[in-house]
Amino acid sequence: MTTTPDRNRVQLPGISSRAYEHPADRSALVALRKLSGFDTVLKQMSGLISERRLRLMYLASAVRVSETQFRSLYDMGRDAAYTLDLHRIPEIYVQQDPQVQAKAIGFDDPFIVVTTGLLNLMNEEEQRFVIGHETSHILSGHAVYRTMLDILTRLATRVAWIPLGYIGLRAIVAGLEEWYRKSELSSDRGGLLVGQNPEAAKRALMKLAGGDYTHEMNIEAFLEQYQEYDTAGDLRDGFLKVLNLLGTTHPFAVVRVAELDKWQRSGEYERILGGDYPRREDDPNARVTDEIKAAAESYRTSWQQSQDPFIGVLRDVAEGAVNAGERIFNRFSRRDGGQG
Repeated sequence: MTTTPDRNRVQLPGISSRAYEHPADRSALVALRKLSGFDTVLKQMSGLISERRLRLMYLASAVRVSETQFRSLYDMGRDAAYTLDLHRIPEIYVQQDPQVQAKAIGFDDPFIVVTTGLLNLMNEEEQRFVIGHETSHILSGHAVYRTMLDILTRLATRVAWIPLGYIGLRAIVAGLEEWYRKSELSSDRGGLLVGQNPEAAKRALMKLAGGDYTHEMNIEAFLEQYQEYDTAGDLRDGFLKVLNLLGTTHPFAVVRVAELDKWQRSGEYERILGGDYPRREDDPNARVTDEIKAAAESYRTSWQQSQDPFIGVLRDVAEGAVNAGERIFNRFSRRDGGQG
């Protein structure tokens, strides 16, 4: 790629999506990539996902970003591809819609759609974070799992009259929703790596909660809200927080800002910009069992740091489940000849 960003940003040659993925997201994706032909099977399950149909629909009903249409967004898409070292710049479409939304669509030739509601809400640096977020979804290949979630959600509604079948499917859907939320945290990190403007990234996420009133909002105060959300109340509040997550695919805005701030402060962000990150060429060597352990450790750390009393009650049960999961994967790995 010969184009260069509009300002001096650090390029990340050959960066693997594993560099920014949340451990719970990364472990699932590494396992998925080991299943040869899985994406082909999933396409068949979903009726050969009409990616071409969707592209034609947006080509006819939205505005395709180019050097002559929405030039600033075109430059952002080019910059995101340059920074993450993609060989192809994803197409971007602008759709007239007051809802604040952006999404990456497609398996083979993914593209990005942003709404006018989002463009009206966010300034250029915040939009750059959003384009980076969606480009990170593309690099990670999140569309495969998201399609699976869509298929199973629709299937669950069709078998709702069968109690046991519905309960089993809902458990799977709930697990996929938890993965989906973690994939959003992953792409928030990817968006930060693209924009390389931490304040703009946090501000963009904060606007999802409070709208275009940044003069009335404060990031530090917003982070204090997260502390109150994490610690306030008793067991009833902890249980209600779990219930509030049912059916959701995105973490709440206050959680996203806090998680991104935590990741930045951990030193990972600066380390990656300094060139210390996993490369795509090494992805085939990533071991599923290692990633499962990293995911388990991530959850353990999260539970230990949380001051939510409900999490405290569930911690021992969850630890037992995680340990059992590790034993199963270790046993599977040994049976499979130690291949990750």
